[in-house]
Amino acid sequence: MSDQGLKPRHDPGFGRDVAWDLDLLDGYPHEFLDTHAGTRQDSFRWLRLKPGFGKMLRERGVTVLWIQGWQVMAYWQAVREARREGIKVWLRGESNLRSNAGGLKQSLKWLLLKRLFNRVDRFLTIGKANREFYLRLGYPADRMVDAPYCVENDRFAEQAAAWRPTRARIRADWNIPEDAFCFVSVGKFIRKKRPLDLAEAMKRLQLQAPMRKLHILWVGTGELDSALHEVCAVRHDAGASGTVNFAASTKPSASFAGFLNQGEIARAYVAADALVLPSDAKETWGLVANEAMASGLPCVVSAACGCADDLVLPLFPDLCFPVGDIDALVRSLAAVMASPPAPSLLQEHIAKYDPACTVNNVTALYRRMG
Repeated sequence: MSDQGLKPRHDPGFGRDVAWDLDLLDGYPHEFLDTHAGTRQDSFRWLRLKPGFGKMLRERGVTVLWIQGWQVMAYWQAVREARREGIKVWLRGESNLRSNAGGLKQSLKWLLLKRLFNRVDRFLTIGKANREFYLRLGYPADRMVDAPYCVENDRFAEQAAAWRPTRARIRADWNIPEDAFCFVSVGKFIRKKRPLDLAEAMKRLQLQAPMRKLHILWVGTGELDSALHEVCAVRHDAGASGTVNFAASTKPSASFAGFLNQGEIARAYVAADALVLPSDAKETWGLVANEAMASGLPCVVSAACGCADDLVLPLFPDLCFPVGDIDALVRSLAAVMASPPAPSLLQEHIAKYDPACTVNNVTALYRRMG
């Protein structure tokens, strides 16, 4: 329904034009639907189907329509058209109970969602919190199929292995102290990501361990960029074309790498010693945790993130903390410094969340239909 990501287009979260530097289409047949596309990507009406979608499904002999959520009108229209043609509907969304909590407005939203969900034949669940969401709404487990949320684990592992011999040089390029424990934050500098929580936690942690060198590597851009610069002692700023003046300060030592595309992001995972994702419940998963773990990097994650139930809590409960609790975040940062999980253990765990797992489960579901 959209070619977003294939060519530069303004991303309001990053505050800049973004296009991925990977070939997203090679290796399989594809086409883009002719849709009504608006300019605001955060709008429900951003994508709307033009007439003829149901006819196209019928003429091509489609037996299943797979949709990736319900955030745009086109998905709702597509489900309606598919049901009219007697076509089964599979849904793979991201939501969970934490991201849908609270109040009369939320209850009304659930009533509307159930109108859509009642037309769904199978829910392709991305993880534990997502599955619990559908169960809570009253849908039986036998309508659910595990379709784990995932990234290309092999690609991230291979990229990290290729960059690891040059780790010292990468850290020097970003002016990360050679003997510092480096935490990396990867993503948009926006409020739901709560990056200022990490800055404050690092300040407190440094006061508790004044003899230990600590550092933050910020990867990304966004509306909180100026605020983060204000609370950090900046050793490197890609936006300022290189190293900046740095003086001893009570502010946390930090480097700003700017936006890194997929072909470059492995450098950040290799340079760092742990990833931190302090986001609130609007972080319905947090795929940067998958990327980091596939790269052999441990993750400190807020319990509000959708991925926490699957990727962190089962094996590393000390690395999970209540969102917004700065002191608890400090304890989790200290825990990963004191006893970082082995890269092999991280990669063994994240192997359960791999594209092959989703492909195999969905293929088996499709074959059972036949």
